[in-house]
Amino acid sequence: MWRRGLVPASLSLILGVVLAFHRLIPNVVGNLGSLVETFLPWFGWAILPLALWAGLRKAPTAGIVLLIPTLVWALMYAELLPDKSDGEGNLRVVTHNVGVSNPDPKDTVATLVGSGADVVALQEVSEEAQGQYEKAMSATYPHNMQQGTVSLWSKHPITDSGPVDIGIGWTRAIWAKIDTGKTQVAFYVAHLASVRVSSNGFASSQRDDTAEALGSAIAQEELDAVVLLGDLNGTMQDRSLAPLAAQLDSTQAAAGEGFGFTWPAEFPMARIDQILTRGVTPVSSWTLRATGSDHLPAAADLRV
Repeated sequence: MWRRGLVPASLSLILGVVLAFHRLIPNVVGNLGSLVETFLPWFGWAILPLALWAGLRKAPTAGIVLLIPTLVWALMYAELLPDKSDGEGNLRVVTHNVGVSNPDPKDTVATLVGSGADVVALQEVSEEAQGQYEKAMSATYPHNMQQGTVSLWSKHPITDSGPVDIGIGWTRAIWAKIDTGKTQVAFYVAHLASVRVSSNGFASSQRDDTAEALGSAIAQEELDAVVLLGDLNGTMQDRSLAPLAAQLDSTQAAAGEGFGFTWPAEFPMARIDQILTRGVTPVSSWTLRATGSDHLPAAADLRV
């Protein structure tokens, strides 16, 4: 009886090892480690068929071993599931990759403005659509900064701003100091280099370099209150975003409910659009409804 179900038991053990020791999976071949970490929460779904297999085989060994990945997954992610919102904030922020081929910028702006955000960060704003966004958003957000394909829109005064060189050849990151009326907050907006999944694996070296450059810029920020908004093309579990994760906290992890996946919009599987903070208190974090983009907008209420 105890020898029955060795195959599901072995697979359960492998699953537990991958979950517990994913940091040890090397990135040498096809950046396998980063690829696994991007979709790591979904590995929990493998527990269900393994449990069914063990039950059909009436295999107590497999059932006992299955406790390993179950407990590891729970230790890693259970705390993310309940609603962790905590009171009211005084600064609402939204970030959205609007999509270069967005067919309906007007509807997208309606969603962003309707969110009640005080500060909105946009990425992947095409040159052709830039005027449409400016015309539709300027009345609500009179203070704005636009460079390259990224922009920042604020109800509060922008006292200083500039581009951030992330070594990509054109402007995909900017910074601005915003006077919220209570304090000065340093805002960074970024769209890190894209990753590609192909037969050669997970191509992310350029993304990794841009993450390191952005992390270096933020590390030199003199203001205590810092907010990073943007499409980072990676999850916070991906080791390649360590230059950012080491100094900033995710609003979703601190004050959200669930994983807050943002991409792809049709069936979100990963949170690659991030709101990260330092020196402010996140009190709520969520995603907005789908727009014409392939990303969902991410929102958060902060207490500054």
